[in-house]
Amino acid sequence: MKNFIWFVVGVTTGLLIAREAGKTRQGKQFFADLDTKAREFGEAISDGYRKREAELRDAIGDIESETEITIEKLAK
Repeated sequence: MKNFIWFVVGVTTGLLIAREAGKTRQGKQFFADLDTKAREFGEAISDGYRKREAELRDAIGDIESETEITIEKLAK
C-alpha cells in the first residue's frame, strides 16, 4: 500500500510540474513536439500493422488457392 501511495504522489507531482511547464512558451513547444512525435509513432505502428496484416492475408489466400488445386488433383 505504501508503494501505491508513493506512486500516486509521483504521478500527481509529475502532472503538476508538466502543467506548470506547459504554461511557458518553451513548455508549449516541448509538448507540441512531443505530441507530434507520439502521433507519428502511432501512425508508424498502425501502418506496420496494416502492412503485416495484408501480407498474412495474401499468404492465407495463396495457401487456400494451393489447397483447392491440390484437392481438385486428388479428386481426379
